[in-house]
Amino acid sequence: MKTPKASTISPRRTPWILGVIGALILVPLAYVAPLWAASGVSGLAIVAGLFLRRRLVALDAAQEVVSREIGVLSQRLVKLEAVASALVQSRNQAVPSPASSPASSPAQAAAPGEAAGALEARLAAGIEEVTAEIGLLSGIVRELAAVVANQDGDIARLKEEARPAPPLVVPQASIIPSPEPALRATRGPAPELSPPPARLIPRTGLPSGPRPELPPRDPAAEAALVEAFDGDGLEVFLQPVVTLPQRKVVSYEALARLRVGADILTPDAFLSVLERHGRTTALDRRMLQRVATIARHLQGRGSPASVAYGLTPHSLFEPGFLRSLGRMVTDGPDLAGRVLLALPQASWRNLDAEQAALLAGLRGRIGFVMDRPIDLRFDAVALAERGIGHVKVHAGLLLRPLPPEARPEIAFEDLVVSLARAGIRLVATGVESETEVPDLIDLDVPLAQGTVFAAPRAVRTEILTENQAAAPPPPPDPPPTPPPQRRPFRDFLRRAG
Repeated sequence: MKTPKASTISPRRTPWILGVIGALILVPLAYVAPLWAASGVSGLAIVAGLFLRRRLVALDAAQEVVSREIGVLSQRLVKLEAVASALVQSRNQAVPSPASSPASSPAQAAAPGEAAGALEARLAAGIEEVTAEIGLLSGIVRELAAVVANQDGDIARLKEEARPAPPLVVPQASIIPSPEPALRATRGPAPELSPPPARLIPRTGLPSGPRPELPPRDPAAEAALVEAFDGDGLEVFLQPVVTLPQRKVVSYEALARLRVGADILTPDAFLSVLERHGRTTALDRRMLQRVATIARHLQGRGSPASVAYGLTPHSLFEPGFLRSLGRMVTDGPDLAGRVLLALPQASWRNLDAEQAALLAGLRGRIGFVMDRPIDLRFDAVALAERGIGHVKVHAGLLLRPLPPEARPEIAFEDLVVSLARAGIRLVATGVESETEVPDLIDLDVPLAQGTVFAAPRAVRTEILTENQAAAPPPPPDPPPTPPPQRRPFRDFLRRAG
């Protein structure tokens, strides 16, 4: 039995011929009559839509044919299963029972031979029928595969035809009316039209949404905030940094919090106010003093964990601030490697010669961290030369799509490896969901930090007070070096003579 072959859709040449004819007509017409050319393009689009609709109807018919073929195939499979079960049942019935009595008549003795012959005949007929069914099914499967392949090709061609054509370029000379002779005589020749200037897009690390409007300043609220900062409102919260996948605590990050009345504010709420009132350097000094106290407390408990703190960029330009860090480490040699300073990526890129020299003098005594990145274009060798041992990147930058200007020059899987070769460990911050942890493990991120592991917790007051009593007070800042005085050139000549 030969199964009828399903009808397929063959490629049509009519739409291509009409498209070529339309292009040959519309392109010259665009230079002569642009409006007629636009009308022709619209008509051509309508005709193409009708052709596409016709092809889609043909595809639906082909799908119906495939569905019917699959129905026939399923019916034949059910019939094949029924024949096989009948054969197995008849064979089981023909097998004699071993518990039957051995005493029987000669006629009864000849009965098993006749039954065996009948069984063999039925088996041969069943096998022949099954073989025919299998051959028929194989032919149906081959025809179905050919139909599906043809339909896939037709769908791919329809997708190519459904793509919008590029807009028709119409010369500006045929659209722009020429100025009147009187105006040309009075104003001179008409100036040439220039294209509008290109819009510059600023380079950012994350896709920027609508810019939120800044709330109006409240002088009373700012005064209360500054008063709380000058008093005892500054608190320290610690959030652990854990290893992946073991989730073992290896370090902590000290986070500044400001208690104003019954509210506890994060740096996003009070840092801008402190910047306007010139308190950011005082914030960093007080936080570093408490970070040193917490590091001594952890050392006393036998914990190898270090404590990191993110400096504000303004403190780098404060005279004597970096020198005071050197004196803090010199007076406390037990803090070597236990205090980590974090600076934003923009600050590391814009260090001047003096700042770079002072930070190089702290290398080996204070660990350095780069955080708050604006992109993932890291130069691992340059970072290692500055003494940076950790790079903190938000989990969103690692797991979500980025604009091309913020992506690394290498694959994300190789980013961790390149940093590790230079002795730098990547820390994924802001991990807030358990679903993000397996993705970070797949990227071989060694360290992570976020609320999914532990939320920031306040440091007890007795820990800070008892260690501050034993710790030496911070030395005062030396007076800034006076700027060099300008002397006239005659004075220089007088001294030389």
